[in-house]
Amino acid sequence: MIPLRDTVKSKTIPFVNWILIGSCGLVFLYEAGLGDRLSDFIEKYAIVPSSVWSVISDRRWSFRPLYPLVTAVFVHGGWLHLMGNMLFLYIFGDNVEDRLGHFGYAVFFLLAGIGAGLVQVYANPYSAVPLIGASGAIAGVLGAYFLLYPKAKILTLIPLFVFFPVVEISAFFFLGFWFLLQFAEGWFAGGADAAGGGVAWWAHAGGFVVGAALLPVFLVVRRVTK
Repeated sequence: MIPLRDTVKSKTIPFVNWILIGSCGLVFLYEAGLGDRLSDFIEKYAIVPSSVWSVISDRRWSFRPLYPLVTAVFVHGGWLHLMGNMLFLYIFGDNVEDRLGHFGYAVFFLLAGIGAGLVQVYANPYSAVPLIGASGAIAGVLGAYFLLYPKAKILTLIPLFVFFPVVEISAFFFLGFWFLLQFAEGWFAGGADAAGGGVAWWAHAGGFVVGAALLPVFLVVRRVTK
C-alpha cells in the first residue's frame, strides 16, 4: 500500500518537517557526488550494530560508535530508499509537528530514530553491516500519528498486478497493518535481512513502538510549556 495523502489539514507551517526532508535530500545529493568515497562515508556515518553493542555490553563510554545513531537517519542508500521514506514523512510528519510543536517534534524525531536504531542493534547485535536511513525515525512518527489521528483517512494506492485502485483507508487500519507487517517480517527474518544489507524490520517495528511510547510524554511537556 502506498499512501498518497491524508485528510488532516496542518494548522501550522511544518517547517521542521520540511527541514528534515530537505536535509535528507541534500545529504543524498552529497552522497551522489562522492563516487568511490561513498563506502567510506557510509562506514563513518552508518550504524554498525556490533560496534554499538560492544559499547553497551561492555558498559564503557565511546562516542565514536554511538553518534551514528543520529547521523545514520539522514543517510540513504538510493533514490527509491530516499523517496519512499520522504513520502511517508511528508504525509504524516506535518500533523505530528502540529501537536508537538516545532522544537518538540525535532527532538521527538531524533529520539525515535535513536530508539529504532537501538532496537535493531538489540535484534542483531553482532552484525557488522552498516544500517542507514530515516525509516526508524519515521516509524516513530507513524506510531505517534496512529495514536493522534486514528480516524483520519489515508488516500492509498494499492498495486494489484495490472490494477492500481486508489481507496481511502482509515489511519488506524493503514498504520496498524503497516506495523503488523514490519513486526511479522522482523519475527520471521530474525534480523537476517538487515544482516544481509536488506530491510531493518525491527528498526521499523521498534521505532513505531518507541514513537507511540514517547508521544504521551511529549504531549505533557507541550501542555506544560505552552
